[in-house]
This record gives sequence, C-alpha cells and structure tokens, in this order.
Amino acid sequence: MANILLTGASRGIGAAARTLLAKAGHTVVGQSTAGGDGLIAADFAQPRAADALWAQALEQAGGRIDVLVNNAGVFEAADIDDADAFADTWARSIAINLQSAADLSRHAVLHFQQHGGGRIINVASRAGHRGDSPKHWHYAAAKGGMLAMTKTIARGYAAQNILAFAITPGFTMTGMAEDYLASRGGDKLLADIPLGRVADAEEVAEAIRWLASDAPASLTGATIDINGASYVR
Repeated sequence: MANILLTGASRGIGAAARTLLAKAGHTVVGQSTAGGDGLIAADFAQPRAADALWAQALEQAGGRIDVLVNNAGVFEAADIDDADAFADTWARSIAINLQSAADLSRHAVLHFQQHGGGRIINVASRAGHRGDSPKHWHYAAAKGGMLAMTKTIARGYAAQNILAFAITPGFTMTGMAEDYLASRGGDKLLADIPLGRVADAEEVAEAIRWLASDAPASLTGATIDINGASYVR
C-alpha cells in the first residue's frame, strides 16, 4: 500500500478520493486551505505554501511519499473590463491551480529519484483542452499548463520509474460546478453532454485510485478524460 499526498481533500473530488484511497488501504495525507478533520492546512495563494506542506506531509507519512495527487483548485470569475480584478484573479488562479502543483511535483520528483520512483496524478480539467467561458481564461490557461507539465514530467523521468498522469474532468457535481451550472443555465449546459449528466465525484475518485496503484507504467504521460463525451480527442 502507498503513502499518498492528496491536495484539495476537504470536498468534492478530493473528499471522494480521500475516502476511496483510504478504503483501498492506502495511507492518505490530505491538504485543505483551512485544515481540520485530520487535514494539513496550506493556503496555496501564499508563496511557498506548497514547500511547507511537502515538509509536513513527509513527516506525517514517516519520511516516504509514494504518490502525489495535485487536486486543489479554485474557479473564480474575472471580467476583462476590470484591469485590477483581472490581474488579481489571474495571479490567484495560477498560484493555486498551477504553481502549487508545480512546486509539489518538484519536491515529488526529487524525492522519487531517491526512492526508486513514484507517481504524480494531476487533476486538470476539460477546460485545459477546449477552453472555458469568457470569464475564466485564467482557469483554462492554468489547467492547460498542468497538462503540459504532466507530459514534460512523464517524458523527462520515466526512465527513473517516475510516472505522471493527468485527469481532465468536465463538469463534476461539486460546489464549484454547481455554482457554475446555476449561473450559466444548467439545462443548456447539460444538453452539451451526450451522457446526459455531469460526472459524480466518485467517478473521478475511482480514476485517481486506479492511477495511484493499478495503472500500468506504460500509461505514463496519458490524460484520462471524464466528461460524458462532451469533449472527445
């Protein structure tokens, strides 16, 4: 069984993954912004928060982490006609959605190089492929960056048994998606999903569980789409 560091573990996909991974016998060290419920508090909007989290998680895991799951994210609107708010939202989005994942992945790669390998799972988004709404340029850009980072890590370190995978959910029934569906007209958006419904958090969690333990090494560099065929490649 593996020691797994999971970010964004307090709700939605992260909470479902935490439950499923623990049920499968793994030791899960979880993070949330506020902490509590056994989670380590780390606010990724703050510089170097990921560095402090890695140190705490490594100590809690007894000095060994086998799998990193970068799941933490934020989804906030930014109007292009407000320069200050636009810049602030972009900075916050990149810090939380991309930079924290990059910082933790850097620590993971260095750690895995010393321990015979490991796995990184980046929870990106369908938006990283097809873009998002006019108020969410930053989100699509950050998630697209996460996908490129995943491929780069996979190509650069596979020979050292360091594997990297990405998951790109479409709408998933979490707090972020529910707010977005309500603001954009749920019926219209659901009509764009051939399956006829958004994904459950548990479906994405199952993909995380599989990638963390059962996925073959040759899958490294791959992206798994979970979007009800609303975007196919």
